[in-house]
Amino acid sequence: MKTLFSGIKPSGDLHLGNYIGAISQWTALQEKYKCLFCVVDYHAITVKQDPKALRKSILDIARVYLAAGINPKKAIIFQQSDVSEHTELGWILNTITKVAELEKMTQYKDKARDEKKEGPGAGLLNYPTLMAADILLYHTDVVPVGHDQMQHLELTRLLTKRFNTNYGTTFTVPETIVRKEGARIMALDNPAKKMSKSSQSPNSYIALLDEPMVAHKKIKRAVTDSDNKIKYDPDKKAAISNLLAIYSALSNKSVKELEILYEDKSYGEFKEDLANLVANFLTEFQARYKKYSDKEVKKILNKGAKEAKAMAEKTMKLVKKNLGVN
Repeated sequence: MKTLFSGIKPSGDLHLGNYIGAISQWTALQEKYKCLFCVVDYHAITVKQDPKALRKSILDIARVYLAAGINPKKAIIFQQSDVSEHTELGWILNTITKVAELEKMTQYKDKARDEKKEGPGAGLLNYPTLMAADILLYHTDVVPVGHDQMQHLELTRLLTKRFNTNYGTTFTVPETIVRKEGARIMALDNPAKKMSKSSQSPNSYIALLDEPMVAHKKIKRAVTDSDNKIKYDPDKKAAISNLLAIYSALSNKSVKELEILYEDKSYGEFKEDLANLVANFLTEFQARYKKYSDKEVKKILNKGAKEAKAMAEKTMKLVKKNLGVN
């Protein structure tokens, strides 16, 4: 069975875009792969975090994994900082990474622009090498990613080949899985921007822990296009295409089926049905989320960390041997 790795930062509220673009596909993937699903807390501290809030967020993200259907008997769920090999390998990969390669990362350039006063931190610059370490520690075969992470994965593949060339075959070159339909869910109030938990407008996204009727209202307020045709065309009809992608992901109906279903119906009817679908989804999701106590979540994370660490130690033993430091 091939190995799959993925993770989410514990910062801000997870939203419907996170669920559709990443988490929702994990439940099926855990049946096909040996999966490691990580709460990547060291990635979160590239920006200042409140320690108390971060501690809570780590447990909340793991709880979301469980509520989404990730089974700790089938997949390894763990906290990144519990496995010290992540940062150890991250440092080693820094030594073979060019500064210019890191500086051209789109996410770095975007976030660096936001840090005008003090300038971006070194952690933000080195984010991709830690991400590469996360993946390579477990001889990961496949990584499910959104379009915004593709550049980081390409760098990971480059560093893998570079290390293997310099020091002998050590790491597996990872492949990517990209979910095409609905992989990139856009903001409800501006379909030109990706749905983001860091948005200043709460009406732009639906948090997984939003009150169902609050989410219902957000869908009803979501922008649509100038005509009244319910047709999927991301280039010409970005707003309605985004809503169709959400509807398709939560209903398990194809976009084509939805286009036929709503061929003679108005945007108002379509949005009412979608609003009800989203509210029902959140009601059921949140019921599962509340089932897990902090004590249960910590127990699952601790068990997962032991399993992950055993794998990581084996990899680091080979890395050090090939490097000549052990």
